Amino acid sequence: MDLLQFAPMSTPILSVAEAQQRIVGQVRPLPPKTMPLTSQALGLVLAEDVASDLDMPPFDKAMMDGYAVRSADVPDAGAELAVIEEVTAGRVPRLTVGPGQATRIMTGAPIPSGADAVVMIERTQAVDGRRVRLEGGVKPGQNVLVRGKEMTRGAVVLRAGARLRPQELGLLALVGRTRARVQPAPSVAILPTGDEIVEPGEKPGPGQIRNSNGPMLAAQTTRAGGVPKLLGIARDTEESLRGLIGEGLGEDVLVLSGGVSAGKLDLVPSVLADLGVRVDFHKVAMKPGKPMLFGVKDHGGRRPATLVFGLPGNPVSGLVCFELFVRPAIRGLMALPPGPVVVQATLTEDHAYRTDRPTYHPARLESTDAGWRVQAVPWFGSADLRGVTPANAFVLLPAGDHQHRAGDVLPVLMVEDMAACGLAFA
Repeated sequence: MDLLQFAPMSTPILSVAEAQQRIVGQVRPLPPKTMPLTSQALGLVLAEDVASDLDMPPFDKAMMDGYAVRSADVPDAGAELAVIEEVTAGRVPRLTVGPGQATRIMTGAPIPSGADAVVMIERTQAVDGRRVRLEGGVKPGQNVLVRGKEMTRGAVVLRAGARLRPQELGLLALVGRTRARVQPAPSVAILPTGDEIVEPGEKPGPGQIRNSNGPMLAAQTTRAGGVPKLLGIARDTEESLRGLIGEGLGEDVLVLSGGVSAGKLDLVPSVLADLGVRVDFHKVAMKPGKPMLFGVKDHGGRRPATLVFGLPGNPVSGLVCFELFVRPAIRGLMALPPGPVVVQATLTEDHAYRTDRPTYHPARLESTDAGWRVQAVPWFGSADLRGVTPANAFVLLPAGDHQHRAGDVLPVLMVEDMAACGLAFA
């Protein structure tokens, strides 16, 4: 083993901010790819400017159901005009509107030649099948969207760097694009480790637990924008770890769960070093999640380096570490602002807490007219995944012995969907 590649447990412990800076410093957006503009592109970042291939609208268009008229034929007192034809959306007018004439028209239909305004149907009264009485006060251009008003042929409608939301995907379709260059979603290999772990469909034997971390981390990966790849479970042997870690190093990101502490069977750091992973740090001053590992596997320029995260095995530790460290890396690979999102919130209830490290305590965050409000939820430590289910955030409690009072303002890590929390997030 190359000892220079292995960060021993004696390495200095980093603050959360220092660890995040180290990670972000290693993240570069993945090379752009051309891909179909299906729902799979939702949330990705455009990597090219896109121009319109047509004027939009491609013709002067009616904005209302009503009658296309010559505004000069409709004085303030109103007028009675002859109806010469009816034009619905998708049809082309055949007749030119002359003096004293009108064309019955539907929303979205082309304005006929000779007409320069549309009187909405609510301001008209049919006299018979051939004539219509109109209220007055019609101005040129009324209820008409002129050709090219939205965009003109050759004009750039989306710039590189735009996030593809539903409206952007709709606009790309409107200008005839079915494919585009985008910043792709990174592939994220997920590998829980441990002899004690069995799959969720199995009944645990003595000393065993079900694999909750794999499904949880896969869901977090999807929520962050990545594409998860579950590798199974690695056992506490160098042979098992080496094979599955080697497979995971073929992806953009490798997330391991367990095996990174200082126990006798915590073999992950040494196997990573043997496989050429340069471990950047292996301790973070936080609770839960102190034995957090981060490293990089360089591929010699053949493709982008693989980012490697070794998360603690306790599920809440893994959940918090993912949000603080893995999620920002995934977003950075996608050319998105890395985050994470931290807001200042007012504590709604007194909360006493003693901790030797800054602690991310499960909490319930709400947006109110008076600002963010947060309440700590009951929790029994890093193994208590059940206790986290009422939470949608983590309130950061400072190290020490504190009696936090209702009304105190504390930082809160948001982990739920931003829209659900009422916060816009680019």
